[in-house]
Amino acid sequence: MNKQKVILFSIIGLALLFVLGSYLYKGSQSEKIDEISKSNNEVFIREHSTIVGPEDAKVTLVEFFDPACEACRAFYPLVKKIMQENPGQIRHVFRYAPFHPDSDYIVKILEAAKKQDKYFEALEVLFHHQNKWASHHKPNIKMVWRILPSAGIDTEKLQEDLKDPKLEAIVLQDIADAKTLGVRKTPGFFVNGKPLQKFGYEELKAMIKSEIDK
Repeated sequence: MNKQKVILFSIIGLALLFVLGSYLYKGSQSEKIDEISKSNNEVFIREHSTIVGPEDAKVTLVEFFDPACEACRAFYPLVKKIMQENPGQIRHVFRYAPFHPDSDYIVKILEAAKKQDKYFEALEVLFHHQNKWASHHKPNIKMVWRILPSAGIDTEKLQEDLKDPKLEAIVLQDIADAKTLGVRKTPGFFVNGKPLQKFGYEELKAMIKSEIDK
């Protein structure tokens, strides 16, 4: 066997090992998360979690997101579309996985905006202007404060509410839960306690439909 064939077979063998390893890892993660969902459902939904949709919905969709994440911004209207196509069937739970620099501060702003009943107004204006304030290296926090008033938010009150130590506790709890559930990228979706194995809009839509049809 010549040298080129040996190299080729080695590459093929490594590729197969990688695929097999990924498959086994996903399987073990699914089993782990299934056990967690049976023994500790709080890891998916906390008392502080923002929720849209009826409590008796067939599907509970838990989303771990980062306000600075471009994919999270892209999926936000897509998830709303899925919910509109399935009225009353989905309960959407918003959780945080602030992986980008200073995203934990932006999460606190969102939670503080909740005290003014402006949570979604704040979230939507932050997503809309994400390209202006978010950066993977150095976010422009001053820009955030300039755009918040366009959502009808009282920024003086917001600054006072940001002093609440409970906001830090919320961030730390969500980070801990994301770690427990193996969330490494955002958005991280769980449908009725099961992780979305292959990331994508059509995959998420199909998984939700499958749970609704059960």
